[in-house]
Amino acid sequence: MAPLDTGLDPSTAPDVALRHIVAACHADLVRYRTVVLTSRRPVGIHQARVALRRLRAAFGLFRHAVDGPVVRALGAEAKWLAGECGPSRDLHVFLTETASEVPPLVQRVARRLANLHLERARTALESARFDGFDRQLHAFLDLSPAHPSDRLDEFARQALDLRHDKVLRHGRKIGSLGAKGLHRLRISIKKLRYAAEFLQPAFASPAAKPYIEATARLQGALGALNDRTVARHVLADIATAARPTEDVAPALKQLAREADAGDKRRRRKIEAAWKTFRKAERFWHAGAANRS
Repeated sequence: MAPLDTGLDPSTAPDVALRHIVAACHADLVRYRTVVLTSRRPVGIHQARVALRRLRAAFGLFRHAVDGPVVRALGAEAKWLAGECGPSRDLHVFLTETASEVPPLVQRVARRLANLHLERARTALESARFDGFDRQLHAFLDLSPAHPSDRLDEFARQALDLRHDKVLRHGRKIGSLGAKGLHRLRISIKKLRYAAEFLQPAFASPAAKPYIEATARLQGALGALNDRTVARHVLADIATAARPTEDVAPALKQLAREADAGDKRRRRKIEAAWKTFRKAERFWHAGAANRS
């Protein structure tokens, strides 16, 4: 998905900025929802889920700048919809990216499971609950700004500092972090990446691109490690979906061993990405000394 074209600038009020961002995410959601409902192309599920995750991230980022209950309600609905699309996306990623070679028997079971997951996503995306969510989004976009004199750049500096510092705290002693610690770090870097992407229009800084690239690299490295956990869930689902006459157990054990392999290599990539992130300049403060 391309970067959001929100038309924001430093003087934009934060709640106005949120509505611009939500409008862009909503347009992507509507577009890729149509793909999900009318075809089996994997891009539909993937990009619809990305749009929903961006919506959640935006609502979380701006929750103190707008009506809290409304934002929490919309964020909760976006989370539910993304969850309904998740199993379909996770299965596709496992079959096409995580596993190097899937035996024919497992492929057959996986195809049946993929049909079920797709129907689950379609049911959610054409449900009355989705229609209600869509109406709520439109109503939110039509609201007048509550604090039109506030500035996006001032809001952004504080918000980005908070998220950047949280990543630094979670990444301390990264070489000895366990699964829970790495999970917390992955979530915090994901939130920081979305925040940086949303808020970079408030700063005309060439440092924004390398900073965002560093967050994306670290998120990707942590995500590759997280793929092992996702793979275990996918393999369990395939085992459950297999019929009594389909002995998939030996093949699933081999796929599980394959998914668990390469832990040291993944760790090295995480530590390298962490070093790059630590060196990245906070673009929202770039040149501040010269401007003062």
